[in-house]
Amino acid sequence: MIKLIFRRFLWGIPVLFFVASLTFSLMHVVPGGPFDKEKNLPPAIQKNIEEKYHLDKPVITQYLLYMLSLSKGDLGPSYKYLGRNVNDIISQTFPVSLELGLWAFVIAIILGISTGIISAVRVNTLIDRVSQFVATAGISMPNFVLAVLLILIFSEYLKALPAALWESSRYAILPSLTLSLGPAAYISRLTRGSIIDILGKDYIKTARAKGLSEPLILFKHVIRNSISPIITILGPLGATLVTGSFIVEYIFSIPGMGKFFITAVTNRDYPLIMGITLIYSALIIIANIFVDILYSVIDPRVRMK
Repeated sequence: MIKLIFRRFLWGIPVLFFVASLTFSLMHVVPGGPFDKEKNLPPAIQKNIEEKYHLDKPVITQYLLYMLSLSKGDLGPSYKYLGRNVNDIISQTFPVSLELGLWAFVIAIILGISTGIISAVRVNTLIDRVSQFVATAGISMPNFVLAVLLILIFSEYLKALPAALWESSRYAILPSLTLSLGPAAYISRLTRGSIIDILGKDYIKTARAKGLSEPLILFKHVIRNSISPIITILGPLGATLVTGSFIVEYIFSIPGMGKFFITAVTNRDYPLIMGITLIYSALIIIANIFVDILYSVIDPRVRMK
């Protein structure tokens, strides 16, 4: 197991190298530069800025300098937040995004799996139809629409929850729900389909013929054998919820990475864009390794291989 984890981490290094190279290339292919929006800058000042950030050098030289800094763990200075390093910005904002993502992740798993089990057990009943309708709506509705809807209901009409900022646990409820309902709907549909498939297997019929109770069959045989497809998506889903909450953070004025990433894209802040992209890629790699570990725990056949 330890060798497998170590090997997967080693494979993650060239993946991060490829992501960094591709992101760097794409940003420099797009016409324009990070300081094109600055108006009325004297040529001398413009030249000094370009020299400071090595933008006056050929692209290949800029790439080599960046990769050299990256190998030392230095993500470089921000072009727009003067005097601030990308490492500092990420270290200050990532814990907020991580907390929001973890809350959303837990809600999505609990809500998705529980509703999926209920729908599968009560298949083709009113509960199942209502659950599937809500799940389909949750998958189809964009985050920003859901965010506005929740703000209108719980903040404007009911006056029950704050609509923005990040000051206590109450402030995390609406953004966490906004971020989690879509993934919860997807998990619910996946759980329902997997359980319905397992319920039709011969060994389930044999267990019933032996006189085992339905709750025992469900928790001992059905759920354990139907959880593999759900585990497959938990890794990427967790990484996406942690770093993919940019729009949600922007809407709710949460001081996470989302605000900085959106402004970095609009301002062409190359180092900050690359830094957040690399964090996202690293989380994907770590999450997939975690999924492999879960597979080996749940399925002994995987552990044997």
